[in-house]
Amino acid sequence: MMEYIGATGVPVTFDDVPIDDGIDFHFILSFAIDADPSGNAQNGIFSPYWESTLTPQSVQAIKSAHPNVKALASLSGWSIGSKVLRWYTPDDTQLWITNAFTSLKSLVTTYYLDGIDIDYENFPKNNASFAYCIGELITYLKNQSVISVATIAPYHLTVLPYIELFDNYGDVIDYVNHQFYTDKVRTPKGYLKAFELRSQQFDKDKLLPSYEVEGRGIQGDIFFDALTLLEDNGFAVNGIMIFSADASSSDDYHYERASQAFLLNSTST
Repeated sequence: MMEYIGATGVPVTFDDVPIDDGIDFHFILSFAIDADPSGNAQNGIFSPYWESTLTPQSVQAIKSAHPNVKALASLSGWSIGSKVLRWYTPDDTQLWITNAFTSLKSLVTTYYLDGIDIDYENFPKNNASFAYCIGELITYLKNQSVISVATIAPYHLTVLPYIELFDNYGDVIDYVNHQFYTDKVRTPKGYLKAFELRSQQFDKDKLLPSYEVEGRGIQGDIFFDALTLLEDNGFAVNGIMIFSADASSSDDYHYERASQAFLLNSTST
């Protein structure tokens, strides 16, 4: 189970979210950004911008209460304030990787994190550095035992740079949190078709179905009809990604509860 948390300014806490101890539950803190508060690039020096209620002490406490919980930092996201964030080509890629490694190692230590999620969502036309910089960063973090989990979060307009990243560094990427809610499908059959496409672009066993609470794409409990249809067509539902706990707080976390129940009863897990 993957759950983004802390991106929207809602004072959500980990304790609010229902966690079944029979599920590997990954909180994805949103976001760590290599930019200052005005959106100026910081050359790989990442700082936390998630909701201030998500303190290091609260991460440590939820992991102590639930040994099945892991915590990840998601990198970048769409924007900071009104400033849209973009991947930029560093003048010195090795310096960017070194800065990113050092700053993320500090974040991992401070916040008791287990991994990172890659969520850059805007790219220049002549992008030539993203796959190399991010792939080397993940490899370095894993080889030095700084992190144990790495995920990526492409959406329909960013699949190409993420395919390049996955093709070259798929061995160090554990899950693909594709944002299926951006694929503009609202029926189980449409969801199946989208999943079939993305399973050809990424490893189908690492690809997780996703749901956006009160947002885009398929809505309501027909999401679970779509998951059943995936299983009926031979796809293993190895996990579920939800965006986000912030929005779910107003609905008593219905989709988190239902998703974990589905996974516990799934024929594929």
